[in-house]
Amino acid sequence: MIVSVNPTPRAQEFQDLMARTDRLLNADAMKRPKYYASRGGSPLEDDVASALVESAKGTPFENSIEKVSGQRFPDIIAAKFYGVEVKSTTANHWTSTGSSILESTRIDGIERIYMTFGKLGDPIEFISKPYERCLSGIAVTHMPRYLIDMNLSQGETIFDKMGVPYEELRKMKNPVAPVVRYYKGQLKPGESLWWTGDPAEEVVQPTIRLWNKLSSAEKQKYTIYGCVNFPEVFAGNYDRYALWLTSQGIVDPHIRDQFSAGGQEEMMLPSGLKAKFPGVYRRIKNYRGILQRRLSQIDTVVLDGEPFYIGDELKDRIYQWSVQVSHHSPVGYDLSMDALCTLFGIINDESIPAL
Repeated sequence: MIVSVNPTPRAQEFQDLMARTDRLLNADAMKRPKYYASRGGSPLEDDVASALVESAKGTPFENSIEKVSGQRFPDIIAAKFYGVEVKSTTANHWTSTGSSILESTRIDGIERIYMTFGKLGDPIEFISKPYERCLSGIAVTHMPRYLIDMNLSQGETIFDKMGVPYEELRKMKNPVAPVVRYYKGQLKPGESLWWTGDPAEEVVQPTIRLWNKLSSAEKQKYTIYGCVNFPEVFAGNYDRYALWLTSQGIVDPHIRDQFSAGGQEEMMLPSGLKAKFPGVYRRIKNYRGILQRRLSQIDTVVLDGEPFYIGDELKDRIYQWSVQVSHHSPVGYDLSMDALCTLFGIINDESIPAL
């Protein structure tokens, strides 16, 4: 590939190149509408690349246009510094789902990207704009992806809404975090984000399963996760846990049974007396070791939707979790704390940092 003498033409020159490319594509589409009506996906990338090559003649971009093969971002590069991402729809509107916000396949050295969007529904038209100016929101398929709207006005992009510039977001180690914070702030009562994990670590199942189809080990895993991360289940409130469980591709029509089946559980108090507790306490009693291992995972423990103070020692973490559980316990805070502290062999000591 021949590269132009000037490796980084000015941004205005690239903007002019994209404007000429739009005019060329729109003029050709008027002459050959049937041709373009079926040119979505990779074929349209070829058309845009050809139009760019033609428009680049006599400019600093001549002989520098290259369509990139494979799943790379963006689809076309120019002068090894600029890029063009090609998207389209067969409908008569200017919206679609775009690329991943992670940009893990971004080509090294490409710093400025335009979006060329082909509206292949009658009438066929093409528009090119700076990439970040036509991204309206985030949708989640197997991972977060941008939503495209070529008709956005100034100040309406997802970056304007979040208050995080595109150039800053794309260079973050974890660009998902500010997205999660923004959308959590938009939630209404009873709503939850179905997916909020780190895509580098968390795998969301593409299938949906009924609870009764899970293995015993899987049921144990999810129930303990519910006990640790959603302490309100001790009060019989399963709403947040149910929403989270669906994000794992699991539906349980009888979700209460995970925690309450089997009736009440008798537990020992520090005084030596025994008292009856809801059945969910039996899960803690039976799976004490698993629960401790879960609480030891400092970076993954979340209570009431936000990280909580867990200290450096496992006993501190257990104590803090017990405080949360006891606040939700129908048997009362003091009785619940006495039972849990006895169960785990820790002291109900006010010197341990409280929430």
